[in-house]
Amino acid sequence: MKKRGFEAIATLVGTVIGAGVLGIPYVVAQSGFFTGLVNIILIGVLILILKLYLGEVVLRTKGNHQLTGYAEKYLGKTGKKIMTFVMLFGIYGALLAYLIGEGEAFSAIFGGSSFLYSIGFFIFASLLIFAGLKLIKKYELFFMGVIFLIVILISFLSFKYVDLSNITGFNFGNILLPYGVILFAFLGTAAIPEMKEILCNHKKRLKKCIITGSVLVIAVYVLFTFFVVSVTGVNTTEIATVGLGNVLGPKMLLLGNLFAIFAMATSFLTLGLALKQMYDYDYGFSKHLSWFLTCIVPLGLFLLNFRSFIKTIGFAGSIAGGLDGILIVLMAWKAVKKGDRKPEYEIVKGKWLGIVLISVFVLGILYQLFNI
Repeated sequence: MKKRGFEAIATLVGTVIGAGVLGIPYVVAQSGFFTGLVNIILIGVLILILKLYLGEVVLRTKGNHQLTGYAEKYLGKTGKKIMTFVMLFGIYGALLAYLIGEGEAFSAIFGGSSFLYSIGFFIFASLLIFAGLKLIKKYELFFMGVIFLIVILISFLSFKYVDLSNITGFNFGNILLPYGVILFAFLGTAAIPEMKEILCNHKKRLKKCIITGSVLVIAVYVLFTFFVVSVTGVNTTEIATVGLGNVLGPKMLLLGNLFAIFAMATSFLTLGLALKQMYDYDYGFSKHLSWFLTCIVPLGLFLLNFRSFIKTIGFAGSIAGGLDGILIVLMAWKAVKKGDRKPEYEIVKGKWLGIVLISVFVLGILYQLFNI
């Protein structure tokens, strides 16, 4: 049972910690450190609550589905169509960002063409997605361990270079500036149905696993952002580990970009699998067609020269993440009445908390659209 719990937590952490964490220091440095810190903590807590909402939806429902299947059950065919759009927009945007980031991280370490590294990573990751859940679970647990080890090493090596004069600034006028990138970094709701599958006959552990995984993510983001911004300040790069390595030398260049590589790889695998499962479980496509549709779109966008890292994750986070959150709250409200099994935990009591969540997501969407 402990192993299943660790695997479930690793799936959540591995899904969430990806390209987003590499962009957080950049937008935090732009907005002011304390402005960004408020964003990290508040958005982290709100997304934790959202994931608990989704966990309750999953536990109230018989059978295995992805988000589109739950949307159809509780919000009808229109809900399914909207959730399909949201999943496609959000996950394809994320997969594209990971392709961009992997190429740049490998290039920073070894030199050479980031384009070719991105293509090489795509081939490796797409084969793992084709292999399915069991193989990816083994890699997730390993990757999670590597991620935490590298974060600790980065913190240790950066400590003597910390300049607290960079850890300043709270500007309420910039409060929404880092919103899209940070929201993107905390997403990963598609992992919740997979966690239920992993826990199997121990579903009562789902709540604890969601909370544990989410708190670990918040801690990693705060720690990583503090050390990067305190060292690189206003010179923080869009992919944080690149700038950190440039300042601290070859060891940090290697460590930081290894962190980037492992973090993005875990997210690419888990989100890719979630999308493949959506096509398989909720639309009845064959294994081969589901895999092809999952992998061909991010590759196609990359080949068409969509390669702006921060713009990709900021836009995907605000729009897809916001719509995803709104739909999950609506599903949770409906599931209380229409669910077909008793859940192992309940958190959806009243509507005020859901209204707060929806309000935040709507505000973020409007801000992103206004800035376009």
